Amino acid sequence: MRKLLVLLCLSLALAGCSDRAEELYETAGFEEQQFNREHAGKLYREIIEKYPDSPYADRAKERLAELEGKGG
Repeated sequence: MRKLLVLLCLSLALAGCSDRAEELYETAGFEEQQFNREHAGKLYREIIEKYPDSPYADRAKERLAELEGKGG
């Protein structure tokens, strides 16, 4: 029972991280649309640093590379 409780807590914590990463990613996209590339880059870096295991981290790396002129 204790293991189940630990797994449940861990799952909820990770889900919360993913939600925050998603929120930051969407905000960064909005900042790009508003031509605020500096702030968008800051938000993408925050995703990469704080949520490296999130699926949004890879997307953030791609967008950051584009913003910095390193994209394909």
